[in-house]
Amino acid sequence: MYIPTKPSRSSTLAMRHLEYHVRHWGPEVAGNGLPTLVLLHGWMDVSASYQFAVDALQVDRRIIAPDWRGFGLTAGGPVDHYVFADYLADLDLLLDHYAPGEAVDLVGHSMGGNVAMMYAGVRPERVRRLVNLEGFGMPATRPAQAPTRYAQWIDEIKQLHAGDKTLKSYDTADGVAQRLMKTNPRLSRDKAEWLAQHWARPNAEGRWEILGDPAHKITSAQLYRLDEALAIYERITAPVLAVEADSDSLGQWWKGRYDLNEYHQRLGHVADCRQAVVTEAGHMLHHDQPQQVARLIEDFLALS
Repeated sequence: MYIPTKPSRSSTLAMRHLEYHVRHWGPEVAGNGLPTLVLLHGWMDVSASYQFAVDALQVDRRIIAPDWRGFGLTAGGPVDHYVFADYLADLDLLLDHYAPGEAVDLVGHSMGGNVAMMYAGVRPERVRRLVNLEGFGMPATRPAQAPTRYAQWIDEIKQLHAGDKTLKSYDTADGVAQRLMKTNPRLSRDKAEWLAQHWARPNAEGRWEILGDPAHKITSAQLYRLDEALAIYERITAPVLAVEADSDSLGQWWKGRYDLNEYHQRLGHVADCRQAVVTEAGHMLHHDQPQQVARLIEDFLALS
């Protein structure tokens, strides 16, 4: 099994009626002219997912990474769906507690990258630099889609309460590791075995359950409004590094509904945005090529 060279520490913050779990690496306080580095994980993932990239970082600095509500070791509360705006409020309160008055360096993967981009436009003074790892946003929508979307949301709420959205459980941690390797064929067994211990845990019957609330599978009732997203992008003042894998996971996922060309056009609304590509990697690029990702992050954050 993979052995971390920089083991994390954990803390819990009572916030917004939740007990938020936060993972820490490095010094307890920011220093040496380096602000706090905040790592935001993606959908159906956990903060421990960054361990391989953290191990590959060369500079010792203060790092924190929350488990988003309803993921990892942060319970979601008695809810049957999640609203994207809550991630922005959660992040703001987390920074008020762990980095008060400080402009942080922000790294987000996938959903976490989308949160990071939106937050940097809503609270531009709180972000010094931003690294977006495959946080592409969503396909543009039209107002005429709203009635169908609301109906879909209602139907999925009913399906959740009928037990039709339950996440699969596994006999053993090895079963979880096998699932991770099936989802990401580039993931090595030693890393999969380590991740499985953080991505799931045994229940009272001894079966391993994924640490993700099934309610996260409910489609948002609100349409993704591209005009709103771009207006927020235009308010980002921090330099941004947009990183993508060379495998074009965006095209594979949306199959023509949304592609890299459109994504790159959207990035043109960010005042200072650079782009980089990680080679021989898929969507979980921080698992596939942690050394490349760590080097890109550190080189960008070190720019004057």
